[in-house]
Amino acid sequence: MASCWRLILFLSVTRWLSEIIYSWVFNEFPSFVAEDSRRFISQETGNLYISKVQTSDVGSYICLVKNAVTNARVLSPPTPLTLRNDGVMGEYEPKIEVHFPFTVTAAKGTTVKMECFALGNPVPTITWMKVNGYIPSKSRLRKSQAVLEIPNLQLDDAGIYGCTAENSRGKNSFRGQLQIFTYPHWVQKLNDTQLDSGSPLQWECKATGKPRPTYRWLKNGAPLLPQSRVDTVNGILAIQSVNQSDAGMYQCLAENKYGAIYASAELKILASPPSFELNQVKKSIIVTKDRGVLIECEPQGSPKPAISWRKGDKAVRANKRIAILPDGSLRILNASKADEGKYICQGVNIFGSAEIIASLSVKEPTRIELTPKRTELTVGESIVLNCKAIHDASLDVTFYWTLKGQPIDFGKEGGHFENIRAQASSADLMIRNILLMHAGRYGCRVQTTADSVSDEAELLVRGPPGPPGVVIVEEITESTATLSWSPATDNHSPISSYNLQARSPFSLGWQTVKTVPEVITGDMESAMAVDLNPWVEYEFRVVATNPIGTGDPSIPSRMIRTNEAVPKTAPSNVSGRSGRRHELVIAWEPVSEEFQNGEGFGYIVAFRPNGTRGWKEKMVTSSEASKFIYRDESVPPLTPFEVKVGVYNNKGDGPFSQIVVICSAEGEPTAAPTDVTATSVSVSEIFVVWKHVKESLGRPQGFEISYWKDTEPEDSVETARTRGNESFVMLTGLEGNTLYHLTVRAYNGAGYGPPSREASTTTKRHPPREPPGNLRWEQQGSQVSLGWEPVRPLANESEVMGYKVFYRQEGHSEGQVIETQKPQAVVPLPEAGVYIIEVRAYSEGGDGTASSQIRVPSYSGGKITSAQSTLHSLSKWSSVTLLLALMLPSSSW
Repeated sequence: MASCWRLILFLSVTRWLSEIIYSWVFNEFPSFVAEDSRRFISQETGNLYISKVQTSDVGSYICLVKNAVTNARVLSPPTPLTLRNDGVMGEYEPKIEVHFPFTVTAAKGTTVKMECFALGNPVPTITWMKVNGYIPSKSRLRKSQAVLEIPNLQLDDAGIYGCTAENSRGKNSFRGQLQIFTYPHWVQKLNDTQLDSGSPLQWECKATGKPRPTYRWLKNGAPLLPQSRVDTVNGILAIQSVNQSDAGMYQCLAENKYGAIYASAELKILASPPSFELNQVKKSIIVTKDRGVLIECEPQGSPKPAISWRKGDKAVRANKRIAILPDGSLRILNASKADEGKYICQGVNIFGSAEIIASLSVKEPTRIELTPKRTELTVGESIVLNCKAIHDASLDVTFYWTLKGQPIDFGKEGGHFENIRAQASSADLMIRNILLMHAGRYGCRVQTTADSVSDEAELLVRGPPGPPGVVIVEEITESTATLSWSPATDNHSPISSYNLQARSPFSLGWQTVKTVPEVITGDMESAMAVDLNPWVEYEFRVVATNPIGTGDPSIPSRMIRTNEAVPKTAPSNVSGRSGRRHELVIAWEPVSEEFQNGEGFGYIVAFRPNGTRGWKEKMVTSSEASKFIYRDESVPPLTPFEVKVGVYNNKGDGPFSQIVVICSAEGEPTAAPTDVTATSVSVSEIFVVWKHVKESLGRPQGFEISYWKDTEPEDSVETARTRGNESFVMLTGLEGNTLYHLTVRAYNGAGYGPPSREASTTTKRHPPREPPGNLRWEQQGSQVSLGWEPVRPLANESEVMGYKVFYRQEGHSEGQVIETQKPQAVVPLPEAGVYIIEVRAYSEGGDGTASSQIRVPSYSGGKITSAQSTLHSLSKWSSVTLLLALMLPSSSW
């Protein structure tokens, strides 16, 4: 077979607009032909072009056509490709096989793709150019430059484009023209129109497009033909004198070869007799002398009615004062009494006539008197402005007040303004407790049905100064700050002085600072703040004062820090503290950050044994430190030392405190307490006493008692402490009927001494929980006899030792107690009233549960109020918990 060096595979396809996509399958699906500088598939024709066939191209080719919208696919029959070996194809110059049309037409805003592909050996290279211009920068070259794609076409993209195919044997070129068209687009449309019969009509519609659109007119869907009264020229429709036959729906059609657009509007022809129904004239018009008046006359009608005026039976004639305006209104200048009367306006057209009557009255003009005209006040004072109207007695007047041209809202001014209408022809404006914001021009307007007059009065309000302007820190040192500010508003009273204030993180709000000069007069705009603390952040503000008072402060300056300096404040309250054996504990009150004067602040602790010469110094670098511990095994307990504490920072050393004498720590106690005795007092209390041996060293600061239950391990020990030389303690909150063990040891700042020998005791058993039952009582005059069933304790409760009877008068918080060993008692009731009584059993474990309460009435004088004893069954009233201290004569319950 002969070899072939170039190949074109053709395919006959009916193309469906631009939704068709062509591709070629090589041998079998889905192996597709890859496009490059040697192979090209035209999306215009669907053909596959191979510029230079190679052995790898031998095979079967199938064309695949795809609809991008419906995704439908169609396959062509296979086409075989073989190589001939009967000859050899040599090199040859390019031959352009695919190119775009000589004229390419595309719409503005769309995308155009122009193809150019050539056969040749060697494989040609494709380049593009635009004659007399540049290819748009938005363009993209695709498929090894065989396709030029220009998106979003604009009119200036039009022109002559060319492609060139070139290889070593030569080159070949093609040129074609790109034309951009635009569909017609409306610039000016029609609007629905209503015209009186006989009026002229001119409608204009404008459209743009490329090529330029032409126009046609339609009426009610049919072409509008030129007539004697109708002209249509370049989108303009003109009708000289419309009548009812011209009414209808009109359309303007703008079209070019690429499309057409329509604009529609309706023309209505009006025809009606004159009518005043929509534009009624005032039946009664009031005007003041020498003023102008306008009486309107606007009848509706088509054609437009002709207007005429009469006064009474006589026609109104125009002169220098009286004129009939183009719109039909009657204007009268410098009205006088002679102009009073009834005026009749008549409108006439071809369909009829109509008229309307207006009555004109001429009154004397209104005058106004507003007093006082100009007043100066001080903040907090009050004033009354009087507005008096001199007016025609037949007219009603209304008063309106304004401030600075705005109406005064009496309901929203905080009670400062009140409108007082004492008489029909005058009004007062009361201004109470006047403020600076109330200064300005006050207006009073008098309104009548004939006219409106107004006048103004000025109020000037003196008050404290306003805030000074922005405060600027001009210069800062370690203790001074030079400040400047802009003057404050004096509010009509000269500023007498300024006051400088400062605030720091250490101050309680704003504080007045000392200044140079000491007195800052009102004409000054700068001063120096002095005696500031070094290395402290400050804000500054300025306050102005005048004879009226002191104003609001300025906005604070920016925060600024003073410069560093050597500290000047020594620590205070230098003293000793408790410590362990061989320790010297030195304590002091730390210097506040406000007085540290800079970074790197710390303390210098100096000390020496009393009576010696040289000082030993130690550095403490923490600014918050308040204690230093010096330990020396050779220092005996309670050795006196001279001590002083100094300060330093990065700028240098500051002063030392005064010298004080303190002693080194004493030793811990060495002797154990003796004769420890534990005595059970109640169900929850144990009383402990002991003796301690006095020591010269290791003096105790107090004693610690450790106690624990017999049934619990030693690590569950609880402790109680005493302070000073107390040698006893009451342990409370214990469990009843429980064996406790305890020890006692002394302690001080150096540590704990040895514990005492162990002591033990058992807490009392719980008191009986059963309350006295079946409580009975019998009243006998001013006393009552009580009886109850004895309380029998359980095995784990303590034995009953007796009973306590609690009684108090109703309404009183304090009562009395009677003790008895028997289940009975006599209770005196000395005063008239109602008594509340209850009974409890008591034992060594404390008081038991209370019985139910009874309420018993009593009468003074000891009189027997009942001849016969009555046995009462006690009802439960309420269960009240009573607190009784046996050591007190009475208790509150």
